[in-house]
Amino acid sequence: MKLNRRRLVWQLYPSYLLLIFSVMLTAGWYLSGELRSFHYRQTADDLRARALLVEPQLQGQLKSIDRELLDLQIKRLGSQSATRITLIRKDGQVLADSDDDAAKMDNHSQRPEVLQALSGQTGKSVRFSNTLGQSLMYVAIPVYEMGALAGCLRTAIPVSDIDATLKGIYLQLILGGLVIAILLAPACWWLSRKLSRPLELMTAGAQRFARGDLDLPLPITGSAETGRLAMAMNQMAVELAERIGREVAQRNETEAILGCMVEGIVAVDNDERVIRLNMAAAELFAVSPHLQPGRPIQEVIRQAELQRFIRQALSQQEPLVEELVMHGPNKRYLHVQATPLTGKVDERIGVLLVLHDLTRLRQLESVRRDFVANVSHELKTPITAISGAVETLLDEDATNDTSQRFLQIILKQNNRLIALVEDLLDLSRIEQEAIQGGCELTIAPLCLVLERARAACETQLQQQQIDLHINCSEQLRARINASLLEQAIINLLTNACKYSEPGAQVIVEATELATQVSISVQDFGCGIEQEHLPRLFERFYRADQARTRNLGGTGLGLAIVKHVAQAQGGEVEVTSTPGVGSIFTILLPKARG
Repeated sequence: MKLNRRRLVWQLYPSYLLLIFSVMLTAGWYLSGELRSFHYRQTADDLRARALLVEPQLQGQLKSIDRELLDLQIKRLGSQSATRITLIRKDGQVLADSDDDAAKMDNHSQRPEVLQALSGQTGKSVRFSNTLGQSLMYVAIPVYEMGALAGCLRTAIPVSDIDATLKGIYLQLILGGLVIAILLAPACWWLSRKLSRPLELMTAGAQRFARGDLDLPLPITGSAETGRLAMAMNQMAVELAERIGREVAQRNETEAILGCMVEGIVAVDNDERVIRLNMAAAELFAVSPHLQPGRPIQEVIRQAELQRFIRQALSQQEPLVEELVMHGPNKRYLHVQATPLTGKVDERIGVLLVLHDLTRLRQLESVRRDFVANVSHELKTPITAISGAVETLLDEDATNDTSQRFLQIILKQNNRLIALVEDLLDLSRIEQEAIQGGCELTIAPLCLVLERARAACETQLQQQQIDLHINCSEQLRARINASLLEQAIINLLTNACKYSEPGAQVIVEATELATQVSISVQDFGCGIEQEHLPRLFERFYRADQARTRNLGGTGLGLAIVKHVAQAQGGEVEVTSTPGVGSIFTILLPKARG
């Protein structure tokens, strides 16, 4: 924004000229007043002196009967002294006047100068004379005869004579002032430039600093104040250059780090506008990495799921993690983490997204699932055939103990293979349904699912003499897939029976939490060491290898439980204490509506 302001020199120079003229006018006004007063005092003193010179010549004339002689004498004295002389009696009657006929003149007893003179003092007055038609200065002195006040003698001259003298003096003062002003004008210009030049140099230097040219320091000139200002600006330029260098280095480091990251980074402000994205994110969404900041995310990345995720992340204060599917020519799977982005004073300015491309991993997992499902399906037929053949041999050759013993081993291991294949097929089916969204969920009572799971495990419960208690309200309902949830409960009950002593107790409890429904299976068996708990739900993971094989486990039961919970939008947890028992908990979303 350009400011329409005058340069400093054009502010100082007229100010100095105005100050000089003001001083000269003030001085001229004061001197003219003093000269006028001085000249008036001198004139008054001169008139008084003239009156004192005339007064002895008129002694004894105030009571003279011959007024014509007195009048001639006054006129002669006034003509000789170029002064108007008036002789006034004590009662104010004019006896004689050098410039007019005394008989025609008014009584002067009320004239200011006459009043002062008749009171015994020297009277002074400047006023307009109606007789002569011009302003006069009057000076009157008292006149005494025989020691008594007899009247007064007044002398006067026109003020125009005084003004003419003063005008000459005023003209000389004005001409002298003009000459002084003309002589001082260059000095004022030089002083204005001397004061403004350092500031102009510093302004030019500051403009260079603003353009980034910090190498050339400002000259230290002018007064001590401007010199200190120049030194401060030079120091500022040095520090600014150092800070800019550090910032550039940090920015280059940040650019290098972000450019080398395989994870996509996207920063979005509170208005869903892109602040920044790195090369990996640009390649992921096929956009330019050098796009102008401030564009709406809807224009840059046209993915409805990601836009929904960003709105959700902006609406909450906690970090958010979710796996998203990006649809397009090539389907992509992204693991997205959103973290609040804060400014210098901890105010929230947006969110930072970290995107991990899981597409290759998900493709490999899909290949693995297909492979496991295909292999399991293909193995089922020969395993079933082996089982049938072994059972036939057992029935036909019942007399040979050695062959019977080996055939029993083959049958036992074959049955384990059958169980393993069945679990693999179930696990593949659950994963496939969860990925394809084919896991149908309905709102159903949990009590009925738990009772069906009890019935399915009844034989095992009786063999182990397990006392099973189910605590569940008949009104408790959740959004579930009943058959899958029943299978998960059966797996947990089977494990609880396996790892509990005969005659032990198992508790199944379903409760309603704030936003979830909890289904827990608690046993009081041997328990599990803490080091095994994080990996307990992995496929084929066994906390006790030898004991698990002896009990006939496949190592897939808890993995199936985990995938059943995830397919229904829930999760699974475990707490265990060695020698005390274990609690497996399935947490499912609460039914709405």
